[in-house]
Amino acid sequence: MSNTPFQFKQFIIQQDKAAMKVGTDGVLLGAWVNLNFNPRSILDIGAGTGLIALMMAQRCNAELIDAIELDDNSYEQTVENFENSDWGDRLFCYHASLQEFSNEIDDSYDLIISNPPFYTSTYKELSKERAMARHTGSLPYIELLKSVSKLVSRNGSCAFIIPFKEEANFIELANENSLLINRITRVRGNKNSLVKRSLLQFSFTEKIIEETELIIEIERHKYTKEYIELVKDFYLKM
Repeated sequence: MSNTPFQFKQFIIQQDKAAMKVGTDGVLLGAWVNLNFNPRSILDIGAGTGLIALMMAQRCNAELIDAIELDDNSYEQTVENFENSDWGDRLFCYHASLQEFSNEIDDSYDLIISNPPFYTSTYKELSKERAMARHTGSLPYIELLKSVSKLVSRNGSCAFIIPFKEEANFIELANENSLLINRITRVRGNKNSLVKRSLLQFSFTEKIIEETELIIEIERHKYTKEYIELVKDFYLKM
């Protein structure tokens, strides 16, 4: 996977140190999450390169955008990317685990967003750092959602991207922590492929669930109108 910098329209992601590089999942989540309620404070759990937090800084005027990253190299990379952006005064990264952070922080956030780690069949082939970033053993969903329910404000929202096969279980675990599903978008690579990812947004308020489907490509490297519309503010070639 490339270590070269990734140039977005309004910021650059250096990714030579981070365990997980820029990928479609993070861009999808950062572009998709509903910010219409104008969050004043945002928390990105598992910053990686700082991509999602930077997307939030581009998309809204939140005064405080925090991130958490446990891996040493990824933390350093996130700080570097924050400092080199136009929004460094609004961005801050904590070098801690979510469990440590949630036990020490008394404040709440209007929006919590996360591209959480998940198991992959290539787990044993990954470096230790990438394996940690990808395996739910380093941050089980139940621990993630328990901490999120504590840290999100009562009128706030939280959003995630997860494997589609985990959707039902994830929603059930969220419900156990009083988080109710408000939006679901299921993502396919193309019209003939299986649903691969689920984009989920929750709050403490019960609402009519908005369910949609997103297809990324018509054919290889030819993108659907819906996908282009979603990510056009970020990708240079869209």
